[in-house]
Amino acid sequence: MKQRLIFLFLCVVSFIGNAQEFGLSFSYFIPKNGYFSAPISPFSLRGVGIDFNRFIALETGASLYRMSGLGMKGTPFKTNQPIVGPNFTVFIPVELVFMLKGTNLEFDVKAGGFGFYGLSQKINYGNLDRALREMEGWDVANAQVQFANKPGYGYHVGAELTVYVTNEIGVSLETNYLVGESRFPLTGTYTGGTGWLETKTIDYTDARIDFTGLEFSIGVFYSAGSAPARKKKRR
Repeated sequence: MKQRLIFLFLCVVSFIGNAQEFGLSFSYFIPKNGYFSAPISPFSLRGVGIDFNRFIALETGASLYRMSGLGMKGTPFKTNQPIVGPNFTVFIPVELVFMLKGTNLEFDVKAGGFGFYGLSQKINYGNLDRALREMEGWDVANAQVQFANKPGYGYHVGAELTVYVTNEIGVSLETNYLVGESRFPLTGTYTGGTGWLETKTIDYTDARIDFTGLEFSIGVFYSAGSAPARKKKRR
């Protein structure tokens, strides 16, 4: 699955690279119970699609994010701190777009699904140990875990406003809300206590990475055509 996602990412990038519109944008992801993250330039290219008519289109793309930290669900402890990360995450959305076009403006409403896969996964043991310590009511806790990394899926909704400064140059503002998860079962042990030490087993088969958050971007693009185009190759 890891090889397939990387191959799909490269295919999308290659397809986008043949387009006649180019741009640059700053894009960021703010995950729930995670750390502020940014894409790795220039490996984030989005907004390629097919127009079914003047109002409806299908778009896709690909991003390679450097995730600073992501939260987890399905564990017996509760924490607002990320347990997974930092890592690299391949993110591939597919979305249906409803377009409202004016002379110099375009407003797009988007909704669809996405897939993602984390590369070079790591455990934030500082936050994990703290969460276990608070769950047990101990003074100290130290964990050693193994994990099984799985691809994840989800859905998203968003909107994009594009202002065409000239026929060739435009500025876009986009926001997407993402809701996704991937299975990430944890096994291992943790040792700790208050006054004396004991060891307990970790077998969190329902643990999942929480890929919920807000993605937003601002970009500038240039179209080789003589009229404003819809497809925006960004980031």
